[in-house]
Amino acid sequence: MSDDNLIDFGAERAKRIHDLKDKRLDEMRQAFEQAMPLAASKKKKPKNKPKKR
Repeated sequence: MSDDNLIDFGAERAKRIHDLKDKRLDEMRQAFEQAMPLAASKKKKPKNKPKKR
């Protein structure tokens, strides 16, 4: 057997777990963008200071 065919199962598993978490993060980001669209191209309006009670 040659050393070229060795597989580091720990590294492969870590990559797979990372991909799954990355996919979940993208799904959450899309859900948040639909709920609260980000106005990236527009300038943010300055918010008024909260009223003191």
